[in-house]
Amino acid sequence: MTENNIETKPKSKWLSFALDFGPVLVFFLAYKLGSSDAKPVQGAMVGTSAFMVAILIAVLVSKWKLGKIAPMLWVSAILVVGFGSLTLFFQDFKFIQHKATAVWGLFASVLLGGWLFKKPLVKFVFEHAFDGVDDDGWMKLTLRWGLFFLFLGLLNEAMIVVLSESTYVTAKTFAVLPLFFVFTLMQIPMLIRHGLNLEDENAAEK
Repeated sequence: MTENNIETKPKSKWLSFALDFGPVLVFFLAYKLGSSDAKPVQGAMVGTSAFMVAILIAVLVSKWKLGKIAPMLWVSAILVVGFGSLTLFFQDFKFIQHKATAVWGLFASVLLGGWLFKKPLVKFVFEHAFDGVDDDGWMKLTLRWGLFFLFLGLLNEAMIVVLSESTYVTAKTFAVLPLFFVFTLMQIPMLIRHGLNLEDENAAEK
């Protein structure tokens, strides 16, 4: 591995993270800044508008800086713009809330369908990050991510029903995001048992 590759790989990971979750943070900040007791719906509309613009910018930056657009970002952008447009047209925040369920439900369906047909689809996303993992490991990871996305979809619907709009926005931003990190870290022991190569990653970090 060349020195340039060693320097670029961590930067690409951080940029990918920013592109995936930056629009969510923009939405949260815009929602809070736009909210007021006199006009409670205003925050939702301002946040939704900012969310739509931010995710389109993320798509353009991803293509420009990384040379590609990740499938998750593509799907998110399409659904954010679609559900966001409905939110603004009908002045109903429920549309953008259910967008998350649609995204995670779609991912769950695709991954679990792939698992049923013996296609470890998650491999196409994480192949470069999890070098050395065998086919059985990829199948297990596909199943686990499929079930995780299914859980997130159900959790989102529960939060819509139980939480107030403001509390939902906060929980969606700061409670759901850590779940991704925790879940990913929980998979490492299983991946190591199935051949995950940590030596190359440690060498790259040095």
